[in-house]
Amino acid sequence: MAGAAPATAFGQAVIGPPGSGKTTYCLGMSEFLRALGRRVAVVNLDPANEGLPYECAVDVGELVGLGDVMDALRLGPNGGLLYCMEYLEANLDWLRAKLEPLRGHYFLFDCPGQVELCTHHAALRSIFSQMAQWDLRLTAVHLVDSHYCTDPAKFISVLCTSLATMLHVELPHVNLLSKMDLIEHYGKLAFNLDYYTEVLDLSYLLEHLASDPFFSHYRQLNEKLVQLIEDYSLVSFIPLNIQDKDSIQRVLQAVDKANGYCFGIQEQRSLEAMMSAAMGADFHFSSTLGIQEKYLASPDQTAEQEAMQL
Repeated sequence: MAGAAPATAFGQAVIGPPGSGKTTYCLGMSEFLRALGRRVAVVNLDPANEGLPYECAVDVGELVGLGDVMDALRLGPNGGLLYCMEYLEANLDWLRAKLEPLRGHYFLFDCPGQVELCTHHAALRSIFSQMAQWDLRLTAVHLVDSHYCTDPAKFISVLCTSLATMLHVELPHVNLLSKMDLIEHYGKLAFNLDYYTEVLDLSYLLEHLASDPFFSHYRQLNEKLVQLIEDYSLVSFIPLNIQDKDSIQRVLQAVDKANGYCFGIQEQRSLEAMMSAAMGADFHFSSTLGIQEKYLASPDQTAEQEAMQL
């Protein structure tokens, strides 16, 4: 039917440990997407998130509050957050009713930072799975603070956590090293940045750990962890400076490829809106067929970039 909302929606599930920059990412990415002409809806799924810096289209705090749960059930913050997610899982009709009027928007889900939710607890994965049945195509965007690169032991731990998250969440996945603009303040890296983003030969990290008297006692354990990471060969990272538009653009390219947005009709509408503003109201998408063909031939550069360059 003409004017009907598109059946398929796209978005990002922004996950990662506390302090990794998820909320800041949602703010920066939403502003960037709006500048590209996309309609964006940011959804806060973290009941502990207060003082949100972005315009929130849906807030899980309207359904359940962490403070109320902790007081009523005498739970700590970790147990209370798990209960909140289980409560949301049991009341997904509420979430669907909130999301349905926003069909046609690009969604950003600001998720809780508790690591258990993304490594072995079932509630968040179940929520994402249900969203897929609503024809909502999500990419998991997993943020990790870049300062972990300065410590070989912490970096191996981050690799294990990232791998466990990728296997548990069961979504198309993009790992980010956040706060790259601050990495120089954390100390000197032992290797070039590419070594950490591409997760190259990890035996060099083992050599660094062996030089530490404490970690030398756990060499065999570290070797097994590294072997596990390399056997799966799934983990890699994209560096992110949320203040840098080029950095955000590289992340968006990877996300759009992962969830299929760049191949959908909404991308065409976004292009038409931008080109109409630049060339006049009579612009039609047929004028951008050359751009679309070039994108399909070279998927490393998005059609949005080409349109902006025109």
